[in-house]
Amino acid sequence: MSEATVLVVQHEDMCPPALVGRWLVDAGCTVEVCRPYAGDELPDPASYDGFVVLGGSMGANDDDDHAWLGPVKERIRAAATAEVPTLGICLGHQLAAVALGGTVEVNPRGQQLGLLEVGWGAEAQDDPLVGPLATARRGVHWNNDVVTRLPEGGVALARAGGAVQAARHASSVWGVQLHPEADLEVVRPWAASDEGSHRARGIDQDALLRDIDVARAELDEAWRPLARSFAALARDRARSSVPSTDR
Repeated sequence: MSEATVLVVQHEDMCPPALVGRWLVDAGCTVEVCRPYAGDELPDPASYDGFVVLGGSMGANDDDDHAWLGPVKERIRAAATAEVPTLGICLGHQLAAVALGGTVEVNPRGQQLGLLEVGWGAEAQDDPLVGPLATARRGVHWNNDVVTRLPEGGVALARAGGAVQAARHASSVWGVQLHPEADLEVVRPWAASDEGSHRARGIDQDALLRDIDVARAELDEAWRPLARSFAALARDRARSSVPSTDR
């Protein structure tokens, strides 16, 4: 029997759990992927030991165009209330911010792309999730929107280009703007969907993709610990939820 069960919400085919899903399994978790865009019903995250919300090409405020986004925000609020360890990745990070009272907008500095250094702040050092990772490392970025205001009580843990790169939105809810789950196979369709706009802006996609591929071992070493750290929080919840017995 696995030590913890983790619910993962996926928003579209080209944004799978990929490496993060594999790393969670390697860390002893059972991972259940929910695809609400394909008609899956969203479970109650309180019945799980961990909750992960993935990225997607839609915006965090596009509820009218993507009917499941509102319910996902409700599930994030429910997870926060139940203190279920929750991790949002890119769009998931933005959804967590909006769900809990923050603000997400188009990045005035333009799209963040490729490998960027993580700008850890002092608050990251003792954070329960990212504390073990708060050393120099790079991450894959591919986003137009950013969190411009954190929820009340939220803590920025890292910044890149002036934007929130990692945050603790609530005591058990974290978000990362970067993509720890992404390898070349995952990123290549994103590049294809942005090919026209990137060509018009003179962005060398081949160089971006080559850099991500060459850095694979570095990125694995940098972000596998995030999955391990999250799995440890999920295991802690699993242990604490086991009914005690009289002896």
